[in-house]
Order: sequence, then structure tokens, then C-alpha cells
Amino acid sequence: MEKLRFIPLGGLGEIGKNMALLEYHNHAIMIDAGLMFPDDQHFGIDYIIPDFNAYIDRPGYLKAILLTHAHEDHIGALPYLLQKVNVPIYGTKLTLGLVQSKLMEFSWIHDLVLKEVQPRKTYTIDVFRVEFIRVTHSIADSCGLAIQTPVGIVIHTGDFKIDSTPIDGITTDLSRFAEYGEKGVLLLLSDSTNVERKGISNSEKNVGEKFDNIFPNVQGKIIVTCFSSNIHRIQQVINSARKIGRKICILGRSMIRNTQVARELGYMHVPADQLILPENLQSVEDSQVVIITTGSQGEPMSSMMRMALDEHKDIKIHSGDLIIFSARTIPGNERAISRVINLLYKKGANVLYETISEIHATGHACQEEQKLMILMVKPKNFVPIHGEYRHLVLHAELAQSLGVPKVFVVENGDQLELNSQMIQLHKGLPVGIMMVDRNNWSEIGEVVLRDRKQLSADGVVVAFVIVDTSTGNVISKPELITRGFSENSSEEIIQEARELILENFNQEKYSSETNWNHVKEALRKRLLKFFFRKSNRRPMILPIIIEI
Repeated sequence: MEKLRFIPLGGLGEIGKNMALLEYHNHAIMIDAGLMFPDDQHFGIDYIIPDFNAYIDRPGYLKAILLTHAHEDHIGALPYLLQKVNVPIYGTKLTLGLVQSKLMEFSWIHDLVLKEVQPRKTYTIDVFRVEFIRVTHSIADSCGLAIQTPVGIVIHTGDFKIDSTPIDGITTDLSRFAEYGEKGVLLLLSDSTNVERKGISNSEKNVGEKFDNIFPNVQGKIIVTCFSSNIHRIQQVINSARKIGRKICILGRSMIRNTQVARELGYMHVPADQLILPENLQSVEDSQVVIITTGSQGEPMSSMMRMALDEHKDIKIHSGDLIIFSARTIPGNERAISRVINLLYKKGANVLYETISEIHATGHACQEEQKLMILMVKPKNFVPIHGEYRHLVLHAELAQSLGVPKVFVVENGDQLELNSQMIQLHKGLPVGIMMVDRNNWSEIGEVVLRDRKQLSADGVVVAFVIVDTSTGNVISKPELITRGFSENSSEEIIQEARELILENFNQEKYSSETNWNHVKEALRKRLLKFFFRKSNRRPMILPIIIEI
């Protein structure tokens, strides 16, 4: 009997770059295509995406891409994936609207095939029959998936929570998940992000009520920073501002783009007379405006950071202004966010953020919601997804405590093979990553990172040597330029380095037949040893031989 394979390429053992394949008889569908944001060790890298090349190079292998929702960790890799394949992309109206807006920035994408889906309708894709099921999350139009395969039904929850009072009134379709549970589910793949949190998640409606209570008591500007994809959060800020007669100013490229798409598609409602452009803020009293901006994660070039540094051309922070960070802190961004908050406090602003005020609601299910999903779906097999490794383990233990027959903790690159009679986990090789640097990816990114790390830690030394190539003699005194090596590099060390270069040329017998590339490499190694011996540091050495 043929087997179904679940192959995660990203998102397991980490938060971000969600991407997985369901494969049957050498045909596959991809669930999500996300990116991950870099940490401090990824110098100058903008995004990180899974290395999918080994899996999609086979002609006719990939049949479609299914998108559960439009967060960057689920759609961000699409521009780079679409350089390699051109297959239909399935998603809900808002998801595809945001995808289309994003992909317009990439000139290499042509003949895009977007297929808008309706929840509870079934779509046939090769041997798979796919139904999108409504779920509540921190972005509108989110869905889980019910995938009927030749060997059984697979349920993928997407990112979900169970919120009885969502802003748009569209709740997680529990009855549909339960109906599939009654039919019999072979495999459940379920969101693990909040498995460490007991109880149930906070409702998004509670955040809006918090805004309603806070806004009327503020004398200065109100500035709210959140994720630009959180359409419901932005709508609640707009609603609270309208109740007290304040204008709305929207800042940040992604914030402007996403709100424009959401308004055009009917997912957001803003009276035209409530909006004000940044350049017109000077004509409005601070007490009459609410600014919604990007920068909730302390991004260096964001509008929020530029305001904190007093570098924004249209907005200045004053004493009495209120800044609200209405977003969770992504692990790794703590220092950047703390810096922004400290700068804002120095300017006399009041700041509300996650650790001191409940001005954020998670988009992910907590333990009791995760239990309910498992009990409704009643899977034969369970795999936790979307979480760091400890989240996967804890979610697996939760499923075992509820009596799920077989539970597996799967990592990126593993292959889970199953049919109606058996299931086996084959440990795979770790899936590589590709790094995006200003919209260009590099498959030799590790080399680039190594050089950037060396430059940031030990600096660079450039050695200029003018040589008469006919005799091999040095014509004038070598010149050395250092940057980032040491501000107090003593002239004595530089002089010794010059003498070392001259000694090298005096000892060797160079001529017009000399391979000067070999000479530069030998000189580089010798200077590297010299500077390490003198300073215990390894600067990047760049010998430049000028041939005359």
C-alpha cells in the first residue's frame, strides 16, 4: 500500500519559516511558505527561509501551495519559492490580497495563479481533496485545513485560538473540526506555540475595551505600535479613536500597504475624514490624534525607532504622549524593544508594554484550547507543529495525557510515513537555510556571515605594496590602513608590520614570472599570525599588490 509522507522543511523546533510538504506517490502539496527574522548572529541578513531546493527540483512534483493565513512566517518565502516553481496558490480572500500586494515588489514573478477559496468548500488538487476551515487568529481570514488523502484524513490546525468574541464575529469552526473527528482522522498537526500557558487565551475584544478605557485620559498624542498584519487590532485602535473624536495617522510601509488592502477588500472600515497624512500633523493638536505605526519589535529603520531617536521628519515625542506597544515580544528582540522604550521614557512619554499592561491578546491557543482541539478531532496519530522544541515536547505530552494512540515529535527534515495500518518516523538530515539580503538570496551565506562576523569582531587591515614586477622589488614603503581593528593601534605595531612585509619581499626571489596571487595569500597568512601574536585578535587581512 502506498504511504503518505509528512515532511516539514521549517517551523518545527523554531518560531518561524513554517513550510511543510504532504507527499503521496511522488506528488506533493506545500502547506505555507514562511520566513524567519534573523538574530544578532546574522549580520546584515534581512530574512531566513528554508532551503527547499532539494524537494522541488523534480518536474511535476509540487502541485500547489496552501496558505493558512497571511503572516510573514507563513507567506514570506513565497517570492523566492516562486523563482523556482509556478504552481497555484490557494488561500482566503484577505490572505491572497496581502500576498498579491507583497509580490508586486518582486519583478521576477509573472503569471501568478491565485485561487481564492471559500471555507467549507472542497478543492481537488491531484490526489488530495482540501477543505479550508475557519479559525480565529491574530489576522483575519485565517484557516486550518482538512486534507483527504488516499490513505486517510489529515487535519492541520494552522495558527489558531478559540475566541468566543472575535472582532469580526467569525469564530473557530469547532463543529466542522468535530465532524471530521467523527469521520476518523488519521493525523492531526496542531499549533504548539502557547502550550506553556495554562487556561485559555485572552479575547481580542478585551484589548479593545482596554483602549476604550485608556484613550480618554491621555492629554498628548497616542501612538500605538503593533504588527501591520493585525487588522483587527488596528481596527480596534481606529474604533477607540473615533469614540473620542481623534484623527488617525497611519505610518510605516507595511502598515500602510496592509491597511489599504484590508480596506479595499472590506476587512477594515475607516471613515475617510478620520484619516490624516503625516505631513499634515502639524495642523492638528496632539490631543486630537492617534498614530498607528510599525516598530513594535524595535526594528532599526521603523517609524517607531525614528521617533524614539528624534529623527522622524513629521513627528516629535513630547512629555505627556502615550506610546502603546500592543504586540508580543518575539524571542531575540528583547534588547531592541527595551532600547526603544528607554529612549521614549527619556523624552518624558508614558509607555505601556506587555510586561506592565494587558494591551495585547495572543493569537495562539493555550492549553485548554489545545486540549479541546485534540478531543474534538480524536486523531489516531498526533504531531505537534509551530513551536520551539520544548513546545513540541510539551504538546506531545499533552496529547498523550488525552489518550491519543500514537504521538511523534518531528523535526525539520524528518519524514513521517503513514497509511491506515502503520506509521513510521524516519529521522532526516537537518534542512538547510537560505538567507535573504536586500531581496537577494545567497546559497553561500555561511561564508558571507563568517566574514561579516570577523569584521565586526576584529576589524580589517589593508596592506598596500607597490612592486616593480620586472625585479620583484618593493618601490616604496608599504602602507597599512586599519578599520575597526583598534583605535589605539600603536605606530610601533604598524611599523613592525611594514618591516615584516619588506622582509618577506627581501627573503623571496620574485620576478616577472611570479604568481602575485600566491604572494598575496602568503603575505595575508603571515600578517594574520603577526597581528594575532601582537593583539590576540584576528582582523581580516587584505593585501593589495600594485604592480608597476
